[in-house]
Amino acid sequence: MPDTYISNDIFNKTKYDLKTILVEQLGNKSFRADQIWTWLYKTNIRRFADMSNLTLKLRHNIKDHLKLSLPQITNELVSIDGTRKWLLQFADGSHAETVYIPEYGSTGHRGTVCVSSQVGCTLTCRFCHTGTQRLVRNLTAGEIIQQVLLVKDRINDWDENQRLVTNIVFMGMGEPLLNYDAVRQSVLTLLDKSGLTLGKRRITISTSGIVPRILDCAEDLGVRLAISLHGVTNEQRDYLVPINKKYPLNELIQACREYADLTRGERITFEYVMLKSINDSPEDAKRLLTLIKGIPAKINLIPFNPWPGTIFQTSDLADIRKFADIIENAGYVSPVRTPRGQDIMAACGQLKSSSVRENKCLAGT
Repeated sequence: MPDTYISNDIFNKTKYDLKTILVEQLGNKSFRADQIWTWLYKTNIRRFADMSNLTLKLRHNIKDHLKLSLPQITNELVSIDGTRKWLLQFADGSHAETVYIPEYGSTGHRGTVCVSSQVGCTLTCRFCHTGTQRLVRNLTAGEIIQQVLLVKDRINDWDENQRLVTNIVFMGMGEPLLNYDAVRQSVLTLLDKSGLTLGKRRITISTSGIVPRILDCAEDLGVRLAISLHGVTNEQRDYLVPINKKYPLNELIQACREYADLTRGERITFEYVMLKSINDSPEDAKRLLTLIKGIPAKINLIPFNPWPGTIFQTSDLADIRKFADIIENAGYVSPVRTPRGQDIMAACGQLKSSSVRENKCLAGT
């Protein structure tokens, strides 16, 4: 991606960056950055010209230094269960998908935005549709944040007293911890008290097991961690999640223990896709308990969501229930996730950009 695009995107800027530009390049006071920051993250204003408390001169001049825009929506789908999925086109023409999942329960409304961190993916997890698409490039911090803002715009979520977006999960396309710097910056922006003001427990980063970055994440961010486990032996994970060959189970589990210590006992979620006759036996459940013993944990059991061309089948409901009972009888919370957005290919493991026509020159950038 051209450096000029990255440097000019206002959503790629920290508040400190913005103050520096305003003071050193535009000759303004630093408090103007706070005003702009509020416009960006507390309203749906998307033009400098509409930022009414800025001087006319600043509103005119800032356009020559910073770009303010959101990705284009090239496709929008709405599931029968209310889940919404957008195919987004970024400034360089590459595409990624973003999902919004609303939930209504006895405790009130919860709305989760599932953001992508890469265009494509390198990990080739066998059960994941995204893994069949090559990696085109990492998304910038700004492009990650733009996904959240675009969703808020589309569902009109700008009433501070009645939020529709309550949670952010880095579970879309890509491996977040292989794009750590951008993910870190985007999370810090999401946490900013003068911006979107999300709490640390409202943000979850999901990883397939990039061990060195797990501890970085604990020290830098302290948000919730989800581990895409899916297997309880190295043999299973080598087959299902090939990154296990680089970071085997013993290293991954040790990193989880250290994460829990560094975050003062923050509970880790272990994601476990239930694959018929592969990882769904009672013996697998017992091995899982042995593996995570002593770690504050929740185990999400995810019925496999089929996609075109897959060789896997969803575990029988009776086997999933038996697996869950073993986990729950050991004292762990182990919900069986209800698939959301399957009819629009928005469920876990189903995301894959319907456009893979990006220029080859972008690959690997």
